[in-house]
Amino acid sequence: MEILKGKPVADAISKQTAEGVCELKKRGIVPALAIVRVGDNKDDIAYENGAVKRCSGVGIEVRKVTFEKNVSEEDFIKKLDELSNDDTVHGILMLQPLPEGIDTEKARRHINPQKDIDGTTGDSLVGVFTGTDVGFAPCTPQAAMEILKFYNIEISGKRAVVIGRSLVVGRPVACMLMQENATVTVCHTRTKDVPALTREADIIIAASGRMESIGEEYFSKDKEQTVIDVGIAWNDKKQKLCGDVDFESAEGRVSRLTPVPGGVGTVTNSILSSHVVQAAERMVMRKR
Repeated sequence: MEILKGKPVADAISKQTAEGVCELKKRGIVPALAIVRVGDNKDDIAYENGAVKRCSGVGIEVRKVTFEKNVSEEDFIKKLDELSNDDTVHGILMLQPLPEGIDTEKARRHINPQKDIDGTTGDSLVGVFTGTDVGFAPCTPQAAMEILKFYNIEISGKRAVVIGRSLVVGRPVACMLMQENATVTVCHTRTKDVPALTREADIIIAASGRMESIGEEYFSKDKEQTVIDVGIAWNDKKQKLCGDVDFESAEGRVSRLTPVPGGVGTVTNSILSSHVVQAAERMVMRKR
């Protein structure tokens, strides 16, 4: 079984992003990302630190905008409006979930879609579903697609099964696979006999959000199968991070598999930084 590591993919994207940063700086433009965080959630801080490290590494300026957990919705949205209208800010990353006092859907509507580098706004999702450059795709499903392309895994004409239908991963990645001419089946909690569907698939995207729930019965020894594991969770029993796929069950049955950790998550921050540069480049084009 071939392990599809994320680091080579992330490094290739970062190299291209750094080149884009250099070109922008020659024009006097410093691409900038604003990271908006409420409270001190450890997961948010870890994600923020990863984004800062990746962006800083390619020359992107990062501005941290932090609020106390009891911030009012009015003050929070006022800041989003300021960032959306600030021409020196090219990307906005709003860490979620937000506290109960803030309407998340309302907050999303106050992010300029042209700066929505993690595909959280309705306009960005419309862009994904219609195949147009409105906003940006969510970083995680795009990371899955970049891994497939980097390792030259054929998508066109292949049968793909996506396990999970969330707006964050499942539905966007299904649309992105269809844009590459795959025949896609989306499975969810009401789908009958999911293993029967995945055994017939060439590509499986595991995005169920249920740790190690995808085991031996989901795979076929008679087909060449590529499995992209999007899930990540801490397994107390094993004292390590695990994905949606039971790695030991998949080993020896599938042809290719992304590891957890070290797979899709590794590529996500490189996608984020590339979106910031693309947003800055689009801004330059609009001002011509």
